[in-house]
Amino acid sequence: MPDLTTNFAGIHSPNPFWLASGPPTNCGEQIMRAFDAGWGGAVWKTIGEPIVNVSSRYSSVDWNGQRMMGLNNIELISDRPIEVNLREIAEVKKRYPKHAVIASLMVESKRETWHDIVKRSEDAGADGLELNFGCPHGMSERGMGSAVGQVPEYACMITEWVKEAARTPVLVKLTPNISDIRTVARAAKRGRADGLSAINTINSITGIDLDTLTPRPNVGGQSSHGGYCGPAVKPIALNMVQQIAADSEVGIPISGIGGVSNWRDAAEFILLGCGSVQVCTAAMHYGYRMVEDMIEGLANWMDEKGFETIADFRGLSVPKVTEWKDLDLNYKIVARINPDKCIGCDLCYVACWDGAHQCIHVVDHIDGGHTKPAALEAASRAKVVVTPIAKLDSAAHAGNGHTPPHRIPVVDEAECVGCNLCWLVCPVENCITMEQVPTGLPFESWAMKTSEQRTR
Repeated sequence: MPDLTTNFAGIHSPNPFWLASGPPTNCGEQIMRAFDAGWGGAVWKTIGEPIVNVSSRYSSVDWNGQRMMGLNNIELISDRPIEVNLREIAEVKKRYPKHAVIASLMVESKRETWHDIVKRSEDAGADGLELNFGCPHGMSERGMGSAVGQVPEYACMITEWVKEAARTPVLVKLTPNISDIRTVARAAKRGRADGLSAINTINSITGIDLDTLTPRPNVGGQSSHGGYCGPAVKPIALNMVQQIAADSEVGIPISGIGGVSNWRDAAEFILLGCGSVQVCTAAMHYGYRMVEDMIEGLANWMDEKGFETIADFRGLSVPKVTEWKDLDLNYKIVARINPDKCIGCDLCYVACWDGAHQCIHVVDHIDGGHTKPAALEAASRAKVVVTPIAKLDSAAHAGNGHTPPHRIPVVDEAECVGCNLCWLVCPVENCITMEQVPTGLPFESWAMKTSEQRTR
């Protein structure tokens, strides 16, 4: 059984799965139930001077039958008194001494105010501190959250203030609402941060109610931009995590956040350099017990790959990401369609003709010519008078018993550019495969090509 125990910047936990600061970590009772379910750590909902929240707080983007593909929230930090949160932190640490409890903090930009909240949080027993420099709504209007995280000098200064008083590891939570996240990551490093959390939520408006004409969530006929999270933001988060992990000027641990919904997502973040992963939206959607599948799934995958610890595969994918100019121009793949699996849906064919490079063809079974999508559609409408039934019609056609040969697309490999679009749209697993074909040419990148041209 692989060892999932984690030492992140000096913060120890039974596994790398932490609940991110947010509604699932609003109080001690919630966090204790989460630890009972199997979570290794929790970042407390951001503590600061209590605020007043609005009533309508969330909206979502649903996609292709999946609810909450992307979640937007305009909820602010904890609305409970600081002393209540700290008292509950102490109780949680007393009952769960081996689990990680990190206090997320956000206060006004005064050195003495930060010193005070740091000392009180650590005295309560917090294993580490996360400085919330990422919240994009509400608090930023008050000079906190992303208002700090978007200015490297401010981020560095406040991190330095915190480190003056802190005895436990200090993590800086980064905002993605910035042109280059590495600038603030470097600033946090200069301020002597022990680690980073990335990313916080993305500024968004998720949609508008076409009856009321009010953006969601509707707060008495008005709305506001909010923080976007959930599965939809994972690609953005992975990109930013990779940028930080590959930056030689940063070089401190990263706790990955952004659309983590299962063990596969977690593995991807760790492969790009994260020492722990944080989850919020998925826990809100599916509940704390989702971590059971995350623990089992990651352990089974590690066992299959021969990894004994998290450190064995952390960061292994970072060097596999390079700049476009360094990719091999002579590497070539082509699409190949398995006729035994093809169902004749023509999705690959239409996608290739309308959205790619016109190299997939449906061969006319009468004259062997190539039929364009519009002509194929018209011919199909003219011929189809009854619904075809595969089992009854299969005797009339040779082939795979399901799809007539003339309905199976073919790929012109000489014209195929290997864009992957047909493979992505195909609804049948392994019906289309992307396979490398030899070109007989040596490795040559655009950087090499242009360099040679300049030296001539």
